[in-house]
Formats: sequence, structure tokens, C-alpha cells
Amino acid sequence: MRKEMPVESNEWENWPAGPLIGAQSAILMEANTGAILYEKNIHDKLYPASITKILTALIAMENSPLDDIVTYSNEAVNSIDWLTDSNMGIKAGEQITMEQSLYGLLVGSANEAGNAIGEHISGSISSFVDLMNKKAAELGCQDSHFVTSNGIFDENHYTSAYDMALIARAFFSNDLLCKMASTANYTIPVSATVSQEMNVHSKNQLFANKTYAYEYLVGSKTGYTSEARQTLVSCAQKDGLKLICVILKEESPAQYTDTIDLFTYGFSNFHAVNVSEADTEYTVGNNSFFESDSDVFGNSDPLLTINPADIIVLPNTAEYKDVESELDYDNGPEESAATIHFTYNGSFVGSASVEIVRTNAAASKTQNSTNAAAVQVYYINIKIVLFAVVAVAIFLFALISLISLLRNYSFGKRRKVSLKRSKRRRKDGIDFDRYTRGPDGL
Repeated sequence: MRKEMPVESNEWENWPAGPLIGAQSAILMEANTGAILYEKNIHDKLYPASITKILTALIAMENSPLDDIVTYSNEAVNSIDWLTDSNMGIKAGEQITMEQSLYGLLVGSANEAGNAIGEHISGSISSFVDLMNKKAAELGCQDSHFVTSNGIFDENHYTSAYDMALIARAFFSNDLLCKMASTANYTIPVSATVSQEMNVHSKNQLFANKTYAYEYLVGSKTGYTSEARQTLVSCAQKDGLKLICVILKEESPAQYTDTIDLFTYGFSNFHAVNVSEADTEYTVGNNSFFESDSDVFGNSDPLLTINPADIIVLPNTAEYKDVESELDYDNGPEESAATIHFTYNGSFVGSASVEIVRTNAAASKTQNSTNAAAVQVYYINIKIVLFAVVAVAIFLFALISLISLLRNYSFGKRRKVSLKRSKRRRKDGIDFDRYTRGPDGL
């Protein structure tokens, strides 16, 4: 029945038709751009199970050194069901490093590792959960609420495919987390704080030498509870595209075949376009920017450039000239003057940052000669320039008018006083002129 659910992206104009899959909810997102290539019920609130752990690991990487010593409390270890919940077998009171804990979390899906990591970073699991929800909100999640650090079922612990893709986008931007999420086996040796060797193994069938091994895989994390069913979040990279796939509420082993089908769909039907290379003559927003080869203002080196690393993602049937753009002056990175958002038939396909060049003329000239072919240049916004010029002109005109008015008023007042004095002199019969004449009356 779930296979018959509509795929929203298949209704998009001139968009490649995606596969019909059995998962209740699924998304394929391009990680570099955030562009959605495939969507099926991506905002449905569903249970994530153990894919929750990628958020736990992401927060741990941001808040703890890898060589920190993590103590596994009695609550962290014994609050899980050792018969049914995934674990790595560590005992209460034992200690391992944060790095070892993360491998246990992501490779062995160890639930006690999620608990101990949360306690180590925030002092308690409940405080760590607050941090999880805060981080999710920062990443743009709107359909999620986390209650546990490991994904053990709770009816108030839920997410959506879209939100998990946002979390995965941040997770898979970290090289070490990618390495951990692609590791099939890991050993934690005996030490002064560990009584027995612990070997953790991944059940992920997308890994090398497994049943559904996928050669372009960057990393992947599985999840399962009887309520959530099978969940899977994965990342693959090929031909300039970095794809994230999230599968929620599927039956095994279809979570793997769904993922492979969506990766195949993405890599076969879409391509990356470098904005700075493709946009050789394009004028943003129909004359919003202008270029000039004149040196009338002195050095004509560019003031603004498009980030040469920024790309957009288009169907293979589309070209760069088919996209539309919109400028955003407010929500770009701090070093950016503006951000260009691109759409294709109404679907967001990526953004490019317009950056301020902070070099002197000589350095700029050298850089331009080296990177001229790679960097498309945009100049000052003509509308802003004209507005500024008009505003300054109005201000100067008003200032000059005010000064002239004050001078006329002051002159008129002085003239009235002078006339009054002359009248009084004549009235009193005083001839002031004789006091100023010379001895000859001249």
C-alpha cells in the first residue's frame, strides 16, 4: 500500500520521474546545495529509531575533544534492555575515550554509548536532549522532537525525512564522522579502565562486501524499532554530486533497495553546474547589477565575485540558461555581499555567494589574471548607487536652501535695524556726516 502513495516530486514540471518505493517517507537531497531531488511525504512525523544517533554524534564532535575520557554510569549502562537493545557490552563504571564511544555509537549502534555521551557533555541525558532539540532547530528542523540520545522508542520522539536530511547534511560534512559511519567493524581493547575487549559490528548491508554493497557510499546509519520499522540515512558521492537519502518506515531489506534506487535515480538524472564558470554573461535579476570596462573611477578590478566553489543542480534535460534567480542581501554568510538563489520551474536548485574582494589593486590584478576563467564578477548594485546619489543630492539641496533662507532672514533683520537708527538720527537733528568729513569738508 505504501508503494502506491504519491511521490510529490513526480508532479513537478519537467522534472525526472523518480522510482516508486515502499517507504512511507523518503527524500533525496543534494548535500552541497540543499536542493531536493526526490520527495515522498517528507514532512510526515515518524519515529527515527537509531538514526537519531547521527545527531548525538554531531553534537559530540562539536562539544567534546576526541580524547576526553567518558565514564559509563550505572544509569547510562543499565537503563537499556540488554536483551533487545543494541549495545557494546561495556560495564558500569568503565571508561573509554570519546572517539571510542562514537565508534561504538555509530558502528555498533550501542545505546549505552548514546546515554554516556549525553551525560558526559551535558551532565544528564535530559539536558543533552535539550541540546539536541536546540541543534535541530538551528539546522532548520521543524517537524522533530527528540526525547532520547539513542532513539529508543518514545511516542514523543519523532522526526521527518526532511529534518533528518538537514541533520545528515551537517553530519556528512565532517570527514571523521563519515569515516565512522562507513566502518563495518571496530575493536575497543582491554585497558586499565576496560575489563574486556569489545568488538562492535555494523549490520548495514550497504557496506563493502555486504549484500547490497554500494560503491559510491560515503557513510550510512541504520535504525529499527517495532514502531519505527526500518529506517536508514545514507550519503553517496559521484560526479560532483553529494547525495543524502533518508528512508523512514520501510520493511527489510527494502530500506537498502529503496536507497540504491534513489541514488541511481539521482546520479543518472541530474548534474552539477558551477555557477561562476557557467555564468559568463548572465545579469542577476534583470539589470540588478552592472559591469563596466571603463577606468573612469580608477582601478577597475572587481569589487565582488561569485564564490567559485558554489554549484547548482539541474536535471540532465535542463541548462543553466533555464534557471531563474533572486538576490538576497540579508541572509548570506558574513563575508558575502549577497546570495543568489536559483530555481528551475519553481524548484530550488542551489545558491551562490557574492563575496567582497578584500585585496589591494596589485593583489587583485594578480589574482584576476590567475583566476579570470574561474570566477564570474559582479559589480556594485546600480539601484543602490542611484538611490544613494539622489539621497545625497536632496540632502545637499535642502541644506543649501536652508542656509540661503537663514542668510536672507538675517540680512533683512539687520536692514530693518539700520533703517530705524537712520530715522532716529534725522529726528534728533544730529548730523553724523560732519563727524566723518575731513578738514576741507571732504
